[in-house]
Amino acid sequence: MSARTRRLTTAQALVRFLSAQYTERDGVRRRLIAGTWGIFGHGNVAGVGQALLEAGEEVMPFHQGRNEQSMVHAAVGYARQLNRLSAQAVTTSIGPGATNLVTGAALATINRLPVLLLPGDYFATHSADPLLQQLEHPVEADVSVNDTLRPVSRYFDRITRPEALIPSALQAMRVLADPAETGAVTLALPQDVQAEAYDWPEEFFAERVWYVRRPAPDPVELTAAVEAIRSAERPLIVAGGGVHHSEAEAALKAFVDATGIPVASTQAGKGSLRHDHPADLGGIGHTGTAVSDDLARTADLVVGVGTRYTDFTTASGTLFQHPDVRFLNLNITGSDAHKLAARTLVCDARSGLERLLEALSGHRVSEAYEAAYSVGKDRWEEVVEAAYRADDESAVPTQTQVLGALDAAVGDDDVVINAAGSLPGDLHKLWRSRSPRQYHLEYGYSCMGYEIPAGIGVQQAAPGTPVWALVGDGTYLMMPTEIVTAVQEGLPLNIVLIQNHGYASIGGLSEETGGERFGTAYRFRAADGTFTGAPLPVDLAANAASLGMDVLRAKTVRELREALATARSSDRPTCVYVETDPAPTAPPAEAWWDVPVAETASREAAVEARERYDRQVAGRRRHL
Repeated sequence: MSARTRRLTTAQALVRFLSAQYTERDGVRRRLIAGTWGIFGHGNVAGVGQALLEAGEEVMPFHQGRNEQSMVHAAVGYARQLNRLSAQAVTTSIGPGATNLVTGAALATINRLPVLLLPGDYFATHSADPLLQQLEHPVEADVSVNDTLRPVSRYFDRITRPEALIPSALQAMRVLADPAETGAVTLALPQDVQAEAYDWPEEFFAERVWYVRRPAPDPVELTAAVEAIRSAERPLIVAGGGVHHSEAEAALKAFVDATGIPVASTQAGKGSLRHDHPADLGGIGHTGTAVSDDLARTADLVVGVGTRYTDFTTASGTLFQHPDVRFLNLNITGSDAHKLAARTLVCDARSGLERLLEALSGHRVSEAYEAAYSVGKDRWEEVVEAAYRADDESAVPTQTQVLGALDAAVGDDDVVINAAGSLPGDLHKLWRSRSPRQYHLEYGYSCMGYEIPAGIGVQQAAPGTPVWALVGDGTYLMMPTEIVTAVQEGLPLNIVLIQNHGYASIGGLSEETGGERFGTAYRFRAADGTFTGAPLPVDLAANAASLGMDVLRAKTVRELREALATARSSDRPTCVYVETDPAPTAPPAEAWWDVPVAETASREAAVEARERYDRQVAGRRRHL
C-alpha cells in the first residue's frame, strides 16, 4: 500500500468513510452517521458485517435489530430527536431483508427525516446468476428487488464497482445533511462488490464536515411578507415540523410575544409553543381544537411555518373559508413554500422568523382579536379537563382518561410517541405539550408499528430521557419485536398498551363512511360469518412479558396512575397494560376529512354516508 492509498474492501472503505462524516450547525458538531443497525444474511454478512466487526464499536457502533422495517423506524426516531443533525445507517441482506426496508424508507422520506439504507444486492459480475433470493426480470437484467426503494428514496445508487462508491457516498452525505432534500438515502451493495478490494485514496477517509445551512429570506420576499402581515386583520400561524427541525421554537415565541399572532400546530409541529402560552391554540385541522379551527375559518392570512399542508391540516381543502384568505409560507423547501398559491419565504424557519420580527417592529394584532382567541382557548381547556377527568377512580378508564393519567405522570422533558389508530386524534386535540420534543407523533405516514422501535431510537439519542410508546392492540400486533432489543440494550422504554379489541380508529371511520365497521374488530366469527363473536382470548400483556418486559396490569383509573408512576421510576423496559372502556369520550372532529364514500350502494348506511359526504365536499376550495 502506498502512502496515499489504503487497500480495503468496498464495505470496509464505506464503514471507514461513514465514521469520518460530521454535521455542524450553529457551531455544534455531531457525527452524521452515529451508528449502524443490522440484521445479517448471505447478502451482507461477509461484506458489511465483516467490515463492522473489523472497524470495531469505537469506529462504528452496531445495533442488533429484529425486523428490518423496525430498524429504520428506530433510526428515524433517533434522527428526529436530534433535529435531523445526526442519523443512523441500516444494513440488510438481499431479498426480504431489503424489501422490508421499503415502508420505513417511505416514512423517512415523507417526514423529511434522514436515514442511510445499505441493502445487499445481486452479484455485479453475474457470476452466480440467479442466486438465492434474487429477482429475475425477463428483459432488464440490472433490476433487483432494491429498485422498489427508488421511489421512496431521496437518493439511490447501486454500487457496481468499488471506485463508484466515492462519488456516490459523497452525494449520499450531501442529501442526508441537506434540510431541504433529506430523507431516505439508499446505496445498494452487490455482494461481490462489498468484498472486493481496492486501493482507496486516503483523502476519501479524511474528516469531512457538512455544514447545515440557515438560509435567510430573500429581501424582496421579506418585504412582501411584511406587507401581508401588516395588512392582515386576522392572521393565524400554522406551525409545522420545520419549526422543530430548525430549532426555531424560541424564535417563534419571540415573534408571537411581539405580534400577538396566534399559533395552531400540525401533528409534526405541536409543541412549537408550550401548551400554556397565551397564543398556543393547539392542533389544527381534522383532529384540531375548536378554537384553532374556528380561527382558521375566519383567518384572512395564514402563515405556514415549516408545514407541508397535508389534508388533515387543511381539512381536505375545506378549512380556510375567508373569502379573501391568502397564504404566506415560510419553508426551507421551495415546493412546500409555494403550496396554496402562497407568498413565499424560502428560508430556514429560525432565520425567517427572526428577520420577520425585525421588520415588523411595533406591529401587533388588535386587542379585540387577542381577546377573542383567548376566550376560545379557555373554553377548549375546559374540554380537555372534562376529557381527562375521572370522577370514579375505581372505574375502568376511557382512552382519554388514560391520556389524563399520563399527563399527570410525565415530566416536562418526557417524550410521548405515537403514530396510528385513534390515539393521534385524541393526542392532537388534548395533549398539553410542555417542551419542544415531548410530542413525537409520526403522522406523515401514520405507520402502525413505528412507536416501539422509534422509542429505542429516541433513547439512544437522548439517554436518560423517559420515553413513552403509546400503542393500541392493533399497532402492538404489527411490530412488537424490538422489545427484545430494548431488553438486550437495557433501555428503560415505557410502553402503554391499550387493549380495545380491534382497529378502533378505522372502525369509527368505517361506520362514518358506510362500512358498518366491517372487518375492524378482533373477534371470533359469528354464525353469519362476520367477525362479531366474542373477543379473542389474546393476552398481549403476557406476550410483552415473554419478550422480557416488566408488565404492570391496570384495571382501574387508580391502578393506572400507580402503574404509570412505577414505570417512570423504573430502570427496566416496562409495559403498562390497560383495557379501556370502549365508549368514545374524545371531543368530536372540529373539521372534515375527505374519505370518498361509495357513490352507489344498496345498504342504507352507505347511502346515508354518501349524502353526508356530498354536503361536506361542496365546501372544498381551490386556493389559487
